[in-house]
Amino acid sequence: MYFVCRWREESPFGKRVVTVPDATALDWFRRGWDRDDAYDWIGRELGGDVYGLNSIFEEARERNLPRPETVDELRELLNEHLWVEGDDEGTFIRLGEHALRVRTDDDEVDLAYYFIDNEAAASSPDRLTYLLHDTWPLPTSAAAPDTVFSHDVPVRTVQRARPEPDSVFSVHLPWDSPDMDRNLDLAGAIVFPGLTLTDLAAHLRGVDEPDAQRWPRDARLLRALIAPGENTIGPALERYARLSGYAPSTTAIDHIPAHDAVHREMRRLLLPQPPSESRIRLDRHIGQVARYVDSFLGYDQWFLFDTRWAAAHPNLARSLLRYAAHWDPYGP
Repeated sequence: MYFVCRWREESPFGKRVVTVPDATALDWFRRGWDRDDAYDWIGRELGGDVYGLNSIFEEARERNLPRPETVDELRELLNEHLWVEGDDEGTFIRLGEHALRVRTDDDEVDLAYYFIDNEAAASSPDRLTYLLHDTWPLPTSAAAPDTVFSHDVPVRTVQRARPEPDSVFSVHLPWDSPDMDRNLDLAGAIVFPGLTLTDLAAHLRGVDEPDAQRWPRDARLLRALIAPGENTIGPALERYARLSGYAPSTTAIDHIPAHDAVHREMRRLLLPQPPSESRIRLDRHIGQVARYVDSFLGYDQWFLFDTRWAAAHPNLARSLLRYAAHWDPYGP
């Protein structure tokens, strides 16, 4: 069974993925139910702290709670005794037969953690492949031209450049969207229809400023990172890795009327070099950045890929789009 913690991890993907020997979440909780060192045991089992998870075991010992025998009994105990923050509607603890999904926050940022059994991983790769992936970078092979990629995840569409089937998808996973307290409430991926990744930079530079002002924030930020005369996306990704702190809002640059002036203003925000911990990988059909923010937040991520990459890795692409749309891979 897999355990995943989506948090401030020292991992390029901003998540921790480990395996445990138990077949189900119920089995794992039953094995730890009577531990008198729950916090330390969780650290050893799951590769580090998991905020609030020890609370259920501490409550079990203090209240002499019965060890759960069924998934229904475990769900009732978790809903009653597991500490989660911000769960005003009772929807942040979600336990099914094959997966437990929990959302909370550590008073600084949101986090989510998951127990996913092998049956779930095998039956829902379009939802879980990226969540369970822990090897940087993502694979880079691509399918042939005109290959079709389909998905059912809501995305935000930027103006059509040319007739499909080609499209470029932008998946940005920052800590500040829409604000530091709700970093798991991401707005979802952006799609640029009618383009491949090799077309993207030139297309973004060629868009008139009034049209770009109506774009989603991430699209405007990406355009601002492209320098005058550049026709490849690689330098923009390198500049993103050089941005210090949280990825900046475009508010400070939106009022500048010309793109070249926008880019000059963006350059003020760049570090001389990206932190040595940052990771950048550019291939013909996928660009990947794991930007090292600082020792507290670790990394954020930006993936740009086109239909040809997605068609070669459909489950990885679909699950990555879903990862940017909802904290729960089984959510809407």
